[in-house]
Amino acid sequence: MLIVDDEDDMRALLRNLIELANEGLSVAGEAVDGDDALRLWQQARPEVVLLDQRMPGRSGFETARAILAENPDQAVVLFTALMDRAVMEAAERIGVRRCVSKDDARSLVDRLRQCAAA
Repeated sequence: MLIVDDEDDMRALLRNLIELANEGLSVAGEAVDGDDALRLWQQARPEVVLLDQRMPGRSGFETARAILAENPDQAVVLFTALMDRAVMEAAERIGVRRCVSKDDARSLVDRLRQCAAA
């Protein structure tokens, strides 16, 4: 699992949530922005990329497009505070597998496990 979020606290929270769930998921790395995510993704090739949408520089959509252009089978989960139908439809068009609102963090581990198993 590669966690991509520009907020240190959010990355720490997500890492703890994933590791405490202890359900076959592990964190391969953490990235602070889209460029960092692409570099780490190319090195680690994680099963799932957990990607914030709004970040400085390259957005989550732009990062997902770049990853999926290179590997269309990569599991990408968009995790954002600003979830609406337009965001979900745009994510689906570029090949994002799941969208999870930051307000619904309780379902995140289940959705990550589903993506890792697919």
